[in-house]
Amino acid sequence: MFSPEGPTLRELAVQAMSSVERGYDLLAPKFDRTPYRTPDRVLDAVASALEPLGPFGTGLDLCCGTGAGTDVLARVCRGRVTGVDFSEGMLTVARERARPAGAAPAWVRADARALPFAPAFDLVVSFGAFGHFLPRELPGLFAQVHSVLRPGGLFAFPVAAPPPPGSRPYWALLGFDAAMRARNAVWRPPFVMYYRTFRLGQVGRELARAGFRTALHPLAEFGRRPDGSPRARLVTARRAPAPAGAATGAAVRAGS
Repeated sequence: MFSPEGPTLRELAVQAMSSVERGYDLLAPKFDRTPYRTPDRVLDAVASALEPLGPFGTGLDLCCGTGAGTDVLARVCRGRVTGVDFSEGMLTVARERARPAGAAPAWVRADARALPFAPAFDLVVSFGAFGHFLPRELPGLFAQVHSVLRPGGLFAFPVAAPPPPGSRPYWALLGFDAAMRARNAVWRPPFVMYYRTFRLGQVGRELARAGFRTALHPLAEFGRRPDGSPRARLVTARRAPAPAGAATGAAVRAGS
């Protein structure tokens, strides 16, 4: 599961008994050599799905970690790319690994639930971070994303289909979430990381309440399940365009 250069079992145990922020600070130097880093296959599929929806201007990688998602933004955005995360350790690694073809990304330390930006972005992406937010936090999180997008801007993120009940992945995820809930019941500070709380139906409802118009795009690279449904989708949520005749500044229309 982990490469020889990845974290040891002891290091993972220390991380798991820390807060989310402290845990990722500790994990950061070896994060890219763990399964937690979004695979290049997913990043490439998302970039390919976004390209026909552009071009985009400025981009924000929400909960950017070590910056893998900013590579996607660099492919589809013409303007400045920014990564935001609350772990200074992850941002330090992101700064070190960044090899931009154009302008260097901006790296900002901040909580996704209180973003320090004006409506300055045409595209916001996020990869693999939503398990760190409890379901009750989604309305506030999506409201924050809405607030930093220009009119007509797009919020996009991939989601995998849930594993079939009774399958090995199903029991693995169920067991992980159960272990995490037990840990948080007896240990402080809590470490919020649940794989089964980010449900597509609820997510769609909360995005709509936040003012987004949502769509689902199958990621064909991952094929389909036996019932014909996609194994992975890209969720796109668009902030409403400015009213006809209103000033839109430097907003870039990202297509429909």
